[in-house]
Amino acid sequence: MSQGRELNKAELLAVLDWYRAAGVDLAVGEDPVDRFAQPAPTPSPAQALRQAAAAPAQPPPPATAAITGDPSEARKLAASAGTLDELQKILEVYDGCSLKFRATQLVFADGNPEAKIMLIGEAPGAEEDRQGKPFVGRSGQLLDRMLGAIGLDRTKVFIVNTVPWRPPGNRTPTPEEMELCLPFLNRQVELVAPKLVLTLGGPAMQTVFKTSAGIIKMRGRWQDVAIGNHQVDALPTLHPAYLLRNPAAKQQAWADLLSLKMKMDSLGLS
Repeated sequence: MSQGRELNKAELLAVLDWYRAAGVDLAVGEDPVDRFAQPAPTPSPAQALRQAAAAPAQPPPPATAAITGDPSEARKLAASAGTLDELQKILEVYDGCSLKFRATQLVFADGNPEAKIMLIGEAPGAEEDRQGKPFVGRSGQLLDRMLGAIGLDRTKVFIVNTVPWRPPGNRTPTPEEMELCLPFLNRQVELVAPKLVLTLGGPAMQTVFKTSAGIIKMRGRWQDVAIGNHQVDALPTLHPAYLLRNPAAKQQAWADLLSLKMKMDSLGLS
């Protein structure tokens, strides 16, 4: 792109999409402002009196303090859920994972809870955070087309993520965040009791398969895995967002989908 040229409409929209995916949600001025050089505002006498009267009894926690939950508490809470509705209500009031306080809302699941095929992704993105459902953005639209190619749709699958809140800027969840959310994912799988599981992307594959291997090495290989107390055949494949960035990899994903279709046929799930 030559310097000094005005961006066209398509380029401007692409820039806005990039900012949104990066977590930018506040417009600022064009000129930089040195906030350290600005004098602190002086309150009026009336404002000073009101501030003194309304001073909190306890000082607020420092801004750098992290909200860290107890994994054992998360396991107890998850185990106490007898239904998916109960598990969702528990997650709605659970404050142990700091991701919750940067997200718009909980992204619990989508699809058919009676389905025998379960899809597990990594984490919600910006559009999922707004709508409260997994895989509803561009990658979700591609996922719907991928499922349709083998005769599936959201009425025939149940879709969840390894963490139910969007990480800031769509970053990968930290190991601590994953540990706090894993009991809830395990309980989701136990309650749905799927016959087959398809993981989408590297982080979801590493969580479900308990491995540090890369997705390119692992994709397309069926394994019998334990997710919580549920034993199930699972297949890792590439994340739709990766396919949008690397269209040439769609051939590999298509091979994985055909493998899933063959497995469904063998189990009478078609």
